[in-house]
Amino acid sequence: MAGVKKNFAYQSVYQITTIILPLVTSPYVARVLGAEGIGIYSYTYAVAYYFSLVALLGISNHGNRVIASVRDDALQLKKTFSNLLIVHCVFSGIATVAYYGYFFFCITDDRLCAAIQGMWVLSSLFDVSWLFFGLEKFKLTVIRSTVIKILTTICVFVFIRSSADVWKYCMIMAGGTLLSQLVLWPFVSQYFDIRLVKWKRAKKHIKPLLMLFIPAIAVSLYKYMDKIMLGIMTTKIQVGFYENAERAINIPISVIGAFGTVMLPKMSNLVANDDEKGTKRYIMLSMEFVMCLTIAMAFGMAAVADDFSVLFWGQEFIKCGLLIKILAVSIIFVAFANILRMQYLIPKKMDAAYIVSVFTGAIVNLIINSLLIGRFEAVGAALGTVVAEFSVCAVQSFYLRKELPIDIYIRKVFPFLGIGFLMYLALLAVGFLGIPSIVKIFLQIILGGLLYCGCCFVYFKKTKNEYFNSVIDRMLIRFNLKS
Repeated sequence: MAGVKKNFAYQSVYQITTIILPLVTSPYVARVLGAEGIGIYSYTYAVAYYFSLVALLGISNHGNRVIASVRDDALQLKKTFSNLLIVHCVFSGIATVAYYGYFFFCITDDRLCAAIQGMWVLSSLFDVSWLFFGLEKFKLTVIRSTVIKILTTICVFVFIRSSADVWKYCMIMAGGTLLSQLVLWPFVSQYFDIRLVKWKRAKKHIKPLLMLFIPAIAVSLYKYMDKIMLGIMTTKIQVGFYENAERAINIPISVIGAFGTVMLPKMSNLVANDDEKGTKRYIMLSMEFVMCLTIAMAFGMAAVADDFSVLFWGQEFIKCGLLIKILAVSIIFVAFANILRMQYLIPKKMDAAYIVSVFTGAIVNLIINSLLIGRFEAVGAALGTVVAEFSVCAVQSFYLRKELPIDIYIRKVFPFLGIGFLMYLALLAVGFLGIPSIVKIFLQIILGGLLYCGCCFVYFKKTKNEYFNSVIDRMLIRFNLKS
């Protein structure tokens, strides 16, 4: 248990730095590079990301899982890692060559930035973090990543001086990632032996790698294709607006993801012990807690979006306010789906439902983007994201409608929506006071927090002892779990 707590602490530190450090540099980069510069970076990165995805080919999850299963047998560990590494290097090498082939024959704009972004693909070739995660050596990988992220943050402030420094920004971000992978390699040699590599052993990993690659591709279609389609159908400036709005929205989404990561092992243990009553009770508690937190963040971000965008990124990014308001809606769907996925679908190994849901989201997103981006630009992409996240949530709910009381979960959301909307109206009223933006946002945060927490306290005090227990009882009776 002590080891689990320590690893969780390391991961928490890493997640916090991953969220905070981009926020530290974001206002500076927005003002120096401008919307177009950020758009160029975001677009070229999104393209390189797809090649990186092929290079990794599901190795992060499969490698972690397989290494963990054999780590107590030194010889088997060497055999497994050696064969996995060869397969990984083959696919990563192909992806790297393909990217630079694409670069030489297809790219005509922003070629210097595109060439530099190839380091993202190359870094995938050297990514062996999955080995150390499987061995539960989190300290090594987290300290390495944290130190390098801090160094890249410092480099941004030192070297990025004008809008002409977009290529330097690409170099710092991509180079930092490549360096963070390379520094692990001195620790790899003790686990690798080329003499143990056998193609028969190596090729057995290809199928599970491909199976984990499929949902990753589907998710990426509606997480990154927005920026590529914006770059092709509109301008890099629109990509820049969308990039910054998405960064703001990723803050609450990261919190949601962290909660799901923490709950996954707990729910997996309950499933392994056939504790259906405990499983469903925890999901109900999680749904209530997460939706309470998520709706507060969604309505709060929407209320301060306009002032926040100008204050944080400058007047040029005022359009980000509308994008944040639209994307804030998606946070609610992401949270609902995350609970279903991380606390039931994955522990129950319902992979088909997960794959169908993310592919549905990808297809919906591509269709809406195609219809709306040309007319509404970044707003069209934001609308596509919201509908895509709703589609993922709806499909997962449909698959689980006979397994879980989805209707009860939905009804539990409405009280928080009412409280959130009340808070939103109060914060809008503060916006009409005509005070400086920074003071206004500070007051809105304080007032919103007090109002929302106060209303939720009254709601929980009134309903917790009576209504929640009756809901649990009805749920258990429905699924024949109550004696």
